[in-house]
Amino acid sequence: MKKVFVTLLAASTLLMSSCFSTGFGNTASTNSTGSVLGNVLGTVLGQVLLGGMTFDQQSLLGSWNYSAPSAAFTTQQALTKAGGAAAVSSMASSLASNYSNIGINRNNTSFSFLADKKFSAKVNGIPFSGTYDYNAQNGEISLKTASETIKGNVTKTQKGMGLMFDSKQMANILQKEGKVSNTAAVQAVSKLAKSSDGARVGFELTK
Repeated sequence: MKKVFVTLLAASTLLMSSCFSTGFGNTASTNSTGSVLGNVLGTVLGQVLLGGMTFDQQSLLGSWNYSAPSAAFTTQQALTKAGGAAAVSSMASSLASNYSNIGINRNNTSFSFLADKKFSAKVNGIPFSGTYDYNAQNGEISLKTASETIKGNVTKTQKGMGLMFDSKQMANILQKEGKVSNTAAVQAVSKLAKSSDGARVGFELTK
């Protein structure tokens, strides 16, 4: 099945009317997210993770900076059940609002992957590092820090890479690794990932 990349046109109205002060992905604050509306509303990611377009090991390597929020579903069946492309668009626009409240932007959120299976990252300006395992066939990735293992999915986007997690793993990324103190915003992001079976949320990253 042809994979369609989501253009968040609906989110533009929401973002421009919401007056975001700091941007997470699709935020309306150009200074904090860096060309927010352009990046945020541009391309999020393939709607389906399993069976979608993944990176080979070499293409994963390098430094990636946060560009926009991303949302997807693990399978086509899960996507269809949730409501298709409209569901992905709605989730991504909601993520934009909550990421804005947290303060996530291109300058304080990034991931770097090295050939020796080591990674370093910043979420909300808080650095952490460790090792990673990546399965190029299905896009599954495990980030191993000193205290935990966080499992997620990688997929290609029109502009770069989508790095996404389920509800529990996303909450860990924000609270344990990113030290985010805005509990309400974290809970809202986690709730989005729980909203439908197979839903995943996270970051669109660009080099």
